[in-house]
Amino acid sequence: MTLGMWSLLLLWGLATPCQGLLEKVGTLARIDKDELGKAIQNSLVGGPILQNVLGTVTSVNQGLLGSGGLLGGGGLLGYGGVFDVVEELSGLKIEELTLPKVSLKLLPGFGVQLSLHTKVGLHGSGPLGGLLQLAAEVNVSSRVALGVSSRGTPILVLKRCSTLLGHISLLSGLLPAPLFGVVEQTLFKVLPGLLCPMVDSVLGVVNELLGTALSLVPLGALGSVEFTLATLPLISNQYIELDINPIVKNIAGDVIDFPKPPKPPNPPKPIKVPPKEDHTSQVVVPLYLFNTVFGLLQTNGALDIDITPELVPSNVPLTTTDLASLVPEALGNLPPGQQLLLSMRVKEAPSVTLQNKKATISIPANIHVLSYHPKGTHEALFELNAVLTLNAQLAPSATKLHLSLSLERLSVKLASSFAHAFDASRLEEWLSQVIRVAYVPKLNVNLDVGIPLPKVLNVNFANAALEIIENAIVLTVAS
Repeated sequence: MTLGMWSLLLLWGLATPCQGLLEKVGTLARIDKDELGKAIQNSLVGGPILQNVLGTVTSVNQGLLGSGGLLGGGGLLGYGGVFDVVEELSGLKIEELTLPKVSLKLLPGFGVQLSLHTKVGLHGSGPLGGLLQLAAEVNVSSRVALGVSSRGTPILVLKRCSTLLGHISLLSGLLPAPLFGVVEQTLFKVLPGLLCPMVDSVLGVVNELLGTALSLVPLGALGSVEFTLATLPLISNQYIELDINPIVKNIAGDVIDFPKPPKPPNPPKPIKVPPKEDHTSQVVVPLYLFNTVFGLLQTNGALDIDITPELVPSNVPLTTTDLASLVPEALGNLPPGQQLLLSMRVKEAPSVTLQNKKATISIPANIHVLSYHPKGTHEALFELNAVLTLNAQLAPSATKLHLSLSLERLSVKLASSFAHAFDASRLEEWLSQVIRVAYVPKLNVNLDVGIPLPKVLNVNFANAALEIIENAIVLTVAS
C-alpha cells in the first residue's frame, strides 16, 4: 500500500459523520450496511470468485476442486503435499465449498468487520480402504478499512484476515484418532492461505461497484454530469456516507458553474437532512443540481419557442380578432382575422425553489407578439416581460429524477408597444391558455434528461419515498 493510501485511511479514521447537516451543494448518499452485505453476497453468487480461489471444476470430479485443481491429486493435501508423511491417506482433497454466509458490522472510525461462514468438504481414500468423506465448518474473519483510491473513489482495503476452524465431521469411512488430529492441524495451517484471497476478490468486486458512483452521466444534447467524491467517506454503525460533488459540463466538455445569487446579510442555515432509519438508504439531491440543469437548458436555447397557429389546437385563439377583444388598443391598424406569432425567449437562467414540500420553477421570458405571415414578413405589435411559475411533479427512477411541469400562474408587464400602451395583465388568462397547450409540453420533452442520481452499490431508487425539504430532495428506499 502506498504512503498516499495510508494517509487517506488515517485521515478518514479521524472523520466523524455530518450529523444530518448538508453544508455544501454536493449530493449526499447514505448507504445502509444491508446494501453492502447484499453486494458482497451477490459477488459470491454471481461471479467466479469461488472457482478462481479454490480451483476449477474438472470432468473427473464435479466439485469445485477436481483432481487437477488446487488441492486435488498432487495438491496440498495429496501425495507430495503436507500429508505425504501420512501415506494411509490417499489423495485427500477439497471437493466442495458451500456458498459462504455473509455477516458484517460497520466500525465507526475505521471500516468493516466482515465474516464469511462456509463449510469445506474433503474426499479421499481412508487408511483402511474405502471412501473417506469429511466436512469442516470454517469462519473467515477480516477487518476492512474504508478509504479513497488514487482515482478518488471509495475503496475497501483488507487489513487483517484469519480463519477459525469449527466442527469437523466424519461423514463416511474410518479415520483413526491420530490421523484425525493431523487433518485438523493441517486445515488450521492451510485454510487462511486458501480462503483469505477470496475476501480480497470479493472486495475487488465491491470496489468496482463503489467506483461506479463516481462516473460520467450523460445529459443528452445538453452535456453531462460527473460525480466526484467531495470529502473522505464517513461511516456510522449503520451506514456509509458519501459526499458526492456533481460537476456539470456542457456538450463541449467545459465545466459549467452558473453565477450564484448574492448572499443575504444572514447566511442561510445548512440543510437539515432527515435522519436515516435503519435498513434504509438515502440520497439527497441538492437545489444546485436542479438550477444547473435548467441553466444548461437556457443557454442551449431549449427554453425558447416560436408559437405559431400550427402548434395550438383550433379551440385556442391565436388571431387579431381574439386579441382585439382583450386589448384593442394594441392592434393599431391591423385588420381582424390576422394570425399571430408568439416568439418567447428566455435570456436569464430559471430559478428553482424547493421548500414547503413543493418544487417550483420560475422562468423569466420576453414574449414578442407579431402578426403572422407564413410566407411573408412578420409585423411586430408589442413586447411583454413575463414570469412563468410552474409546479414540478417529481418521480424517481433507477438512474434519475424525472420532472413533469405544469403552469401554475403567469404574470406579464408591457415592455414596449408599436401602437398604444395598455394594461398587459388583461392578456394573462389568454397567454396562460396558449402556453399550457404549446409551451409546457415542449418543456417536458426537453426535461426528459432528468436530474441524474449517483449509482452506489447498485441501490435502486425507482421505488423510493420522495420528500421535498428546503433546498433539497431526499429519496429513501428500504434495503
